[in-house]
Amino acid sequence: MDSPYRFPKVAKMALAAALVSVLLLVVAACGGGDPERTSVKLAMDWYPNSNHTGLFVAKQKGYFEEEGLDVDMYTPVDPSAVLQTVGAGEDDFGISYQPDLLLARGQGVPVVAVTVMVQHPLNSVMALASSGIERPRDLVGKKVGYPGIPTNEPLLETMLKADGARGLEDVELVNVGFDLAPALIGGRVDAVVGAYWTHESILIENEGYPVNIMRMEEWGVPDYYELVIVASEDTIANRPDVVEGFVRAVRRGYQDAVADPQGGVDVLLELGGEEVDEAIERPGADLLAPLWQTDSAGFGSQQASKWESFTEWMQESGLLSEDVQAQDAFTDEFGGG
Repeated sequence: MDSPYRFPKVAKMALAAALVSVLLLVVAACGGGDPERTSVKLAMDWYPNSNHTGLFVAKQKGYFEEEGLDVDMYTPVDPSAVLQTVGAGEDDFGISYQPDLLLARGQGVPVVAVTVMVQHPLNSVMALASSGIERPRDLVGKKVGYPGIPTNEPLLETMLKADGARGLEDVELVNVGFDLAPALIGGRVDAVVGAYWTHESILIENEGYPVNIMRMEEWGVPDYYELVIVASEDTIANRPDVVEGFVRAVRRGYQDAVADPQGGVDVLLELGGEEVDEAIERPGADLLAPLWQTDSAGFGSQQASKWESFTEWMQESGLLSEDVQAQDAFTDEFGGG
């Protein structure tokens, strides 16, 4: 007689199947042994371009996932509001600019640079090579187009004075909005300020117009970090593990992009969408790679001296109040290169 505690064969099979199902559910819930990923939002400064190459490399290669992060990178309807949305906690991270970050802190926005993407200024003064304008003092008596951004005026004035001119009184400023390239090509202005020498210069030359470029840090403007990645003071204080993992993944992505800029552009073209202009971004990546990581500074490295000198310049230029402290605007605790 069978024991009352012995299962029939069919019952044993059913029990085994049930146990397997439960085990699979447990494994799925645990992500196959990986910790559950944390969702974070990164608000970008503009549409995907070669400046963002390392971010897309990090996403494609799974570097964010390895840090337990599910990163949503998106371009806001109003990129100029990135610092405000990050400061308010609506976005976890954002891409902005060192001058804008300092201005925002002067207005009480609690944002901090947790890493930098570009070690030197990309903003420049640019003129057509055919104009003969090669240095700032050649702009005396000329029309200079700019996008209406207030910081561009003292930047240009510093460059003029560094080359022996009196300042802005020696030029005619023309607000052309962001139509810098058309204004220059069309002859509405003799030069422009506010144009990236890693982007607009390529766009203009692709149209058949060689340009002369005057880089700001070579004409009296203190060297500064162009693009920075920011987080709020609250995020840094309460979720340092998320910040550390995010910065680490971004650094790995850019180190790969530095080693293979064109391979990085391949990824950008794959993931960045139809806005990516290959004819601009391929040469742009080659120009940017030495700026993402230099011989003296690994990717993301920040120097207090660069923050201090540029903060002082902004204060002396009347852009920033004296109570803004450079050391509060950045942190290098999450690792430089």
